[in-house]
Amino acid sequence: MSKQIEIEHRSRFTEKKYKELLSFLKENGEYLGKDDKNVYFFTLPDKLLKVTDNISKGTAKITVKTSKIGQGSDFEEVEFFISPQDAEKAVHLFKILGFTKIHSSFQKRENFRYKEVEISVKYSDVWGYHAEFELMVNSVDKKEEADRKIKEVARGLGVDLMSEEELQDFISKKEKQIFKN
Repeated sequence: MSKQIEIEHRSRFTEKKYKELLSFLKENGEYLGKDDKNVYFFTLPDKLLKVTDNISKGTAKITVKTSKIGQGSDFEEVEFFISPQDAEKAVHLFKILGFTKIHSSFQKRENFRYKEVEISVKYSDVWGYHAEFELMVNSVDKKEEADRKIKEVARGLGVDLMSEEELQDFISKKEKQIFKN
């Protein structure tokens, strides 16, 4: 099994910027399709576990990211597909196993490839208007180059990427709101 490392950066912006970015990428990027999802996030201290019911594609999967958002831009991602009919059952299973910090979110999402970078332009109730910029690499040695490429593409699109501190602050505030800590 070849290890895949996801290099990912995020940005939040206004509805106006969201519409501008969508329009630009539809004209100038490779359209990878609509990707609306119901996502169930299980909050862990140092990892991300989620069950995704991909409404647009009729698929579902379980994903573990070996780092939490705001703890670096690179992390191993392990995922496997399940039947869409089993998504709710998987959520129930994780609850039975003791994963109690859970929240669900509908994501309206469209995916593009632009200058080799995959860009998901999204809206969700938790994040508002935002985007994820990502590249997959098979070695940590390629992280620096991937980070540089993502930052270059985002800058060219007039998008400010969130720093690790901004991500940590945002996630911390949202978790406090969601879980009333």
